[in-house]
Amino acid sequence: MCVFKKYVVRMGCLFCVFVFSGFIGCYDPAPVVSPPGYHLDAPQKYVMSESLREISGIVCLRGNADTLYAIEDEQGKLFYFHPGDGKFDYKKFGKRGDYEDVTVVGGNTFVVLRSDGSLFSFPAGLVQDEKTNVQEYPNILPAGEYEGLYGESDGNLFALCKNCKDDEQRDEVSVYKLDQKGGSLAITGQFKVDVGSIGVPKEKRRGKFHPSALARHPITREWYILSSVNKILLVLDGQWKMKAAYSLKPSLFKQPEGLAFDSKGNMYISNEGGDGDANVLLFKYNQPK
Repeated sequence: MCVFKKYVVRMGCLFCVFVFSGFIGCYDPAPVVSPPGYHLDAPQKYVMSESLREISGIVCLRGNADTLYAIEDEQGKLFYFHPGDGKFDYKKFGKRGDYEDVTVVGGNTFVVLRSDGSLFSFPAGLVQDEKTNVQEYPNILPAGEYEGLYGESDGNLFALCKNCKDDEQRDEVSVYKLDQKGGSLAITGQFKVDVGSIGVPKEKRRGKFHPSALARHPITREWYILSSVNKILLVLDGQWKMKAAYSLKPSLFKQPEGLAFDSKGNMYISNEGGDGDANVLLFKYNQPK
């Protein structure tokens, strides 16, 4: 009798497992919310070389997607490569340091941001030459920690502060505007971006908001701000007003530090490798009708 009861109990348990498994298999998880024209859960992934394990900034030169330019946060090297071909060349531009972002200003000049607010500028045409004429701007930005930099074709440059003492970073972050005139860079303005209205789960807002990258959409002209620490992608209008915030899946965005667009609006986000391989994720842009 005891054997029979055990058999019945065992079969009952197996039946419950079968039914529960079927329920889980039919469960449709909530879709990933993405900016219009993108699918944040369906990127094309490019694995980086060991030399770019600490990739911290990426950019396209004049919107050309054929070549991506990247820096990593330990050595003063600007890497350039065609996504997917496995070949990574570089040009030395500075000493070892904590380099956080790279951009192109005026359509023909690379500018690299060091975390202490120093900038390094050199002509794009000299990247593959034996000698590069680098103009240094030590601590040109006010004291703080910086990770986001974006340059426009008209010569304007925007630096985004990750951690500045004058910011209440639960609600605001500072942006500094620089201008490239007469072959030099100078600060021409400063303003704060309101991030207090970020509409993401509370667990994402326990700490301060620490931006890690800045870029501008070439078609919509919206500003995109990436935060690696908070795993958030912000979209702002052309006047820097908040439009939307998108949570990023940690399983896909391990450590998102770099952000760039090509001329067609395709979005590139780079992730540092940590204990594994770094990568660049490509999100194709399908312009909303």
